[in-house]
Amino acid sequence: MLTISNVNVYGLDESIRGAKFPMAVDVDKLTAELTPGIKALAQSNLGEGHDQFMSGIIVQFDLKASNKFWVEAERYTWFTHVSSQSTMHRIAKFDLDKSYNEYVDPRMVEIMKDLVSAYTENPTAENYLKIIYSNPAGFELSARMTTNYRQLKTIYRQRKAHRLKEWNDFCKWIETLPKSELITGAE
Repeated sequence: MLTISNVNVYGLDESIRGAKFPMAVDVDKLTAELTPGIKALAQSNLGEGHDQFMSGIIVQFDLKASNKFWVEAERYTWFTHVSSQSTMHRIAKFDLDKSYNEYVDPRMVEIMKDLVSAYTENPTAENYLKIIYSNPAGFELSARMTTNYRQLKTIYRQRKAHRLKEWNDFCKWIETLPKSELITGAE
């Protein structure tokens, strides 16, 4: 199912310190201490802007997920694909027995193998398009992603109880990030 690896978090302490600028007279005395005031800013309602400092906490990671997950993830504008595997370039090269999650009916995998075989024997554009358009939503691809704590807060609030298990797993991963209480609101 969902796999997350190679995680890096940047700017956490610097952004917490920077969140204190509006009330500071001497910025040289500011620290990265997570104060109740900063926690309150982080927990402001989505879209109010008080949590803007969380945009400076950058998270990068590798994510393997299904086509269905990727289609839904595209709605988050600060959930940036750095690079990803390509079905358009490589669909006929994948090991199809290993490429689908457990929810894909094995008959569909066999159909896909037949389509790839037909393309291999007769590599026409039409045969390739049959592969692309027949590929089940449970096909899994990996991508390198960049986002930030503010976007993860939006994702967490909108997706933690989602019907798609991958979103539940993603939200559980969010809970493991450093100072995740800024995102989740947990104490």
